[in-house]
Order: sequence, then structure tokens, then C-alpha cells
Amino acid sequence: VQLQASGGGLVQPGGSLRLSCAASGFTLDDYTIGWFRQAPGKEREFVAAISWSGGSTYYADAVKGRFTISRDNAKTTVYLQMNSLKPEDTAVYYCAARFRATAQAMGAGTPVDYRGQGTQVTVSS
Repeated sequence: VQLQASGGGLVQPGGSLRLSCAASGFTLDDYTIGWFRQAPGKEREFVAAISWSGGSTYYADAVKGRFTISRDNAKTTVYLQMNSLKPEDTAVYYCAARFRATAQAMGAGTPVDYRGQGTQVTVSS
């Protein structure tokens, strides 16, 4: 049972990346998924979350309007589309799952059931 984030890389400011969070060993249907990030020397911060039903999303103010979270339960994958990237978006991004939590609860720091290994995103010219 695991989550795996992928899709990170090096991108110039203003560019875009799409991250994927794939589940193995279980299905995502009943899990709310959140994306988090941690930059060197900084604390982990919440980025975005999508409810288990897919009907609700929640974003950190820092990414609102630039990032979009979506899910494809048939593919057991959650995506984070990141546009208009800034150098301050540089961090290791990872995804986490919580059984039937609200998207807002993920943003409030509710304990998670699963957390995957991260993927590095570097925004630099």
C-alpha cells in the first residue's frame, strides 16, 4: 500500500508542470487527497486538497488561481496542475491520503492515513 508522487522537474518562472499521485495496493475512491510541499529549511506546508467524492477542492492562498487539483478514480491518480510557477514554489512535493476527510480538514492538518514519497520541483531561470 503506497502513494507515489511524480512529474517534478526543473522549470523556468512562469512555466507549468503537472504532478501525479498514484496509489498502489488500494483504491482512492474513499480517500481525500492532499498535496503538500517542503522547501529546504522551511516547514511543510499545505498546497491543495480534493475530497474523496471529487466534489470539493481547497487551496492554500499562495497557489490559489495558479494550481488546480483533480482526480481520476478510474486510474487511481490525483493530479496537480501547476501554472505560472514562481521560484518560491520550489520544494519537494508529496501527496497524502485521509479516509473520507473534507478537503478543508487536509488543509487544517488532520492526520493522514498514507503519505507518499515526494517529487522535486525547482523553479529557476
